[in-house]
Amino acid sequence: MRVVVALGGNALLRRGQPMTVENQRENVGVACDRLAPIGEQHELIISHGNGPQIGLLALEEAAYQEVPESPLDVLGAETQGMIGYLVEQELGNRLPFEKPLASLLTMIEVDPDDPAFTDPSKPIGPIYGKSEADKLAAERGWTFKPDGDHMRRVVPSPVPKRIFERRPIMWLLQQGCVVICAGGGGIPTAYRSGRQLVGIEAVIDKDRASALLARDVGADILIMATDAPAVFVGFGTPQQRAITAADPDVLLTKYEAEFAAGSMLPKVIAACDFAKTTGKPAAIGALADIDAMLAGTAGTRVTADVEGVVFAAS
Repeated sequence: MRVVVALGGNALLRRGQPMTVENQRENVGVACDRLAPIGEQHELIISHGNGPQIGLLALEEAAYQEVPESPLDVLGAETQGMIGYLVEQELGNRLPFEKPLASLLTMIEVDPDDPAFTDPSKPIGPIYGKSEADKLAAERGWTFKPDGDHMRRVVPSPVPKRIFERRPIMWLLQQGCVVICAGGGGIPTAYRSGRQLVGIEAVIDKDRASALLARDVGADILIMATDAPAVFVGFGTPQQRAITAADPDVLLTKYEAEFAAGSMLPKVIAACDFAKTTGKPAAIGALADIDAMLAGTAGTRVTADVEGVVFAAS
């Protein structure tokens, strides 16, 4: 079976946790405890988020005023290398020595006229109080939006169109590699006139990029691991209900307004897109339940094989 697993930010850093290398390595190790058995038994492709990491790099760049700040596409490439290194090393420590692994810098094409550039929505970096966020917005021209009781910087998140490294990814899979790619949604790029490929100031949503990746490599299932055990309707209220399975058309048509734009909605959109275009299932759930999601016994399974939306028993 060919499995794509998209690791959410909690696989690298829990909310409010200091962004040290030691903390990130420890969290990656926990994720790799779950991923290693899948890598032994199946073809495994891993993608990951980079929101906290790219936000921290942007802050560091802004603090060094002797030179212009590096653009987001360059920072995205840096986070791919750093996170890919941690995942590859920790996973390699849990797999047989002869199992090959590869981390691949991955460029993804976007449309430079995507409407997302006029409405930034992708959260990056740490959380702030309102007064500090207002100060940073005035000083640096950053855009902030609410994140719970706090504020967080947001940047454009255009729709991914094409993965340039698709053929190397396929070749690596044919060699038996576990492949780590499309990290942070991929490095956002676009063509200028004259067919010149350039970087774009944006961060692609990693779940939508992972859905494109899973479709392009012919994955049998797309798993999105997050810090929630399932997709919920009425989340955070006494009436919240977990969805165990859903038809992709019904899920978005009836319940799209239930899902937060900066967190669960992109996952639901990605799951529905993959399920509709491939006829294969997608699953959303907790990192600890990856093996059960693969078996179809945990998380929220999005598939055309069910009618309507099925809720967990209360």
